[in-house]
Amino acid sequence: MKPLRWRFASVVAVAAFAVAGCGGGGGDSSASSEISGRGPITFATGKDVTGAVTQAVETWNDSHPEQRVRLIELPADGDQQRQQMVQNAQTESGAFTVLDLDNVWNAEFAANRWVVELPKQEFDFSPFLESAMKTAEYRGKLFSVPAYSDGGLLYYRKDLLSEVGAEPPTTREEMREICAEVLKLPAAEGMSCYAGQHAKYEGLTVNFAEAVHGAGGRIVDAQGQPTVDSPEALRGLETMVEGFRSGTIPRAAIAYKEQPNKRAFIGGELVFSRNWPFMWSQADADDGSSKVAGDFGVAPLPGITGKGVSSLGGHNLAISSFAENKATALEFIKFYTSEEQQRQRLVKGSLAPTRSALYDDPELREEYPYLDTLKKSIKGAEPRPRVVNYGDVTLAVQDEVYAALKGNKQPRQALSDLQRRLEELIER
Repeated sequence: MKPLRWRFASVVAVAAFAVAGCGGGGGDSSASSEISGRGPITFATGKDVTGAVTQAVETWNDSHPEQRVRLIELPADGDQQRQQMVQNAQTESGAFTVLDLDNVWNAEFAANRWVVELPKQEFDFSPFLESAMKTAEYRGKLFSVPAYSDGGLLYYRKDLLSEVGAEPPTTREEMREICAEVLKLPAAEGMSCYAGQHAKYEGLTVNFAEAVHGAGGRIVDAQGQPTVDSPEALRGLETMVEGFRSGTIPRAAIAYKEQPNKRAFIGGELVFSRNWPFMWSQADADDGSSKVAGDFGVAPLPGITGKGVSSLGGHNLAISSFAENKATALEFIKFYTSEEQQRQRLVKGSLAPTRSALYDDPELREEYPYLDTLKKSIKGAEPRPRVVNYGDVTLAVQDEVYAALKGNKQPRQALSDLQRRLEELIER
């Protein structure tokens, strides 16, 4: 997770050079900010678990035989995606042309000039969500275009809540009270109450940030200075720790990322699940793969002391400084972020659009009743710390929070240590 100091340098280097060796977008290239050149390019993105990304690339290739895009699927794990993209940039490889960046990486890649500035005049951003557009710029210049947004949702078993006469909870305490009743039902035998993403990776930073924001605290203030050693942040972390201690969160969830969490929920093991909108289509599948199809709903995330606050997720497309055929890359980004393509990805993969109109489309709202809740989640979401050395910052968060969840540190000590580490990192 460190842009300049690599803990896993040898492993990452092997992985990155393996990718570079099969890259089809040109060999090693010198950095250039000029957006010119047309021809084949590559698109480096996370694993396409929905098929929606592959479909978009095939649609482009059908109409652009001389400027074909080759999809390079990186690991599903966001941390590993970032490691490979950083290594690609540090070796000035031209293997990756278009980069599918987690929007919180925009500042890091822009500050290091690993991606090129994009011409604002080439785009009409008026239909885009304001929260998504704030993630695309660095120091007032455009370096990426939002392709997906994301907001956390609380999935719940509406059939079981209905049996006990409960509405979706608005606070974690309400959620625990509802679980106490639901888990007495014969239909809930063997189930657990709740799980989010608690493994030691980027998802833990996301879930911790939501707990802190939901308790009224912040990880950094408006000036970017750490403020995590606070009573509010302590309450947020203690709620997470207590969840494991009391059994509200099953012990197995200490290893949950998005996909294991999804499997637990659609397998009928959880009453509540915090996950991203991608889970909707798979939970609602009527092919027998989901045990909860038709029996679940979504609601805003519950807070600790009141209204919940989602972390702002999403991915932006950027152009590598070291790639060839940047003019084709720019055209592909326009195509990929168009309303039609975002509609296709929503329909096929439940991937959240960055264009506001799609959330208000009557046909889509009828087919995807969670869209209104999702739009509110995104519009009210808080970004993760926007710092140049985000990799170091998120690693520090993961270290300290995971230690508290495992019982290796008291929450107060973990936050004190995290405050000190963030002060050292952000002062650089």
